Amino acid sequence: MKAVVVRPDPGSEYPTPERCAILEAWNRPEDAAVSIARARVAPGVSTRPHRLRGVVERYLIVEGQGAVRLGDEPEKAVGPGDVVVIPAGVSQSIRNIGDGDLVFHCICTPRFTPDCYESLD
Repeated sequence: MKAVVVRPDPGSEYPTPERCAILEAWNRPEDAAVSIARARVAPGVSTRPHRLRGVVERYLIVEGQGAVRLGDEPEKAVGPGDVVVIPAGVSQSIRNIGDGDLVFHCICTPRFTPDCYESLD
């Protein structure tokens, strides 16, 4: 792989059935080790419960206030700078508890593919 700078096009952000908007920053077959996407959750919205098979996901919160639920654990408040580590196969959802958008990066190892996604509702 060669050195590159990638600038995602904000116009390519798309809504998902999970109730958030995704902007893919890096998700390439030639770099199967990792994918990075920006997620945006509107105020008052919770993402659908889901899990990723065989993929560890990390949320890096960059803007807003949220409450994350992981597995059977109670909700935990999260905000800018927090990192949420979600082991493979653990159920997850995040709720926007603030007045503005909740924005975070989703960093997946190995990279996210639709085959790893499992809805839990």
